[in-house]
Amino acid sequence: MERVKAVAEALTRAEQLLVKQIISSPRDVALGTASALAQQIGVHEATASRLAKKLGYASYAKFRTAIQDEFLVRTNPATRVRNTLEKTSEAGLITDLVAREIDALAGLQRYLDDATLMAAARALLNAGRIYVFARGNAEALAVLIERRLRRMGCATIVLEGEGRDLAEQVLAMDAKDAIVAFAFRRQPTHYAALLNRARDVGATSVVISGSVGPSLVPTADHLLFAPRAGSQDAFQTLTVPMAISNALVLAMAKEEPQASLLYLETLGQLIDAFE
Repeated sequence: MERVKAVAEALTRAEQLLVKQIISSPRDVALGTASALAQQIGVHEATASRLAKKLGYASYAKFRTAIQDEFLVRTNPATRVRNTLEKTSEAGLITDLVAREIDALAGLQRYLDDATLMAAARALLNAGRIYVFARGNAEALAVLIERRLRRMGCATIVLEGEGRDLAEQVLAMDAKDAIVAFAFRRQPTHYAALLNRARDVGATSVVISGSVGPSLVPTADHLLFAPRAGSQDAFQTLTVPMAISNALVLAMAKEEPQASLLYLETLGQLIDAFE
């Protein structure tokens, strides 16, 4: 992941597609060939070799060995759970869905650790204002995290509209601020402009993402990502990014428990008064 982030801005569109597939299905990549991977994505086989070299490996074979060492040597609970549920998948839709969600959630720890999470939490706690940006299905998570941040006393601004509207809303952004952005199947329109604005003024950026995370350009100061349940070409749920969002808010509360609980207690009193 560190290698991918280091060269993210130099990746071609075809290489970005390969990165997404590798992150989504590392075990399939570990057991397959460069030709099979390229064919699955619809790119030339040479693209896989070029990507491996960009990531610092002498050849695609060396790159695949690294993937094998990371994902095939260990037998993790997610694999065991998935194999068990697959035997009873004829039970119906719910069983299949539960199997995919358990697998994805159990694998989250391979991509996100407490140190990374706490660093992002501290950045948001130190922010004057927190801008929230999402498009498509991710807007549901933007509503969730903005509400939770507001309940903890954070000053939040939900970015809405298109180009001109967004430009006006981030005009006052400065070095004391932060932006929380969501990105899933592909890099959202306006993502680059917003993160470049944050970079230009010195604001902190936190991105919650799926498999596309390491290939986003520009790179975020804090990238919190993990593959979602389901394949890139099928129905995918928001369970994993929702877990990341909730973990981020809980990490903020853990970092400053007294202030967070004080705001929540005051909120409870205000709700009683208003109702």
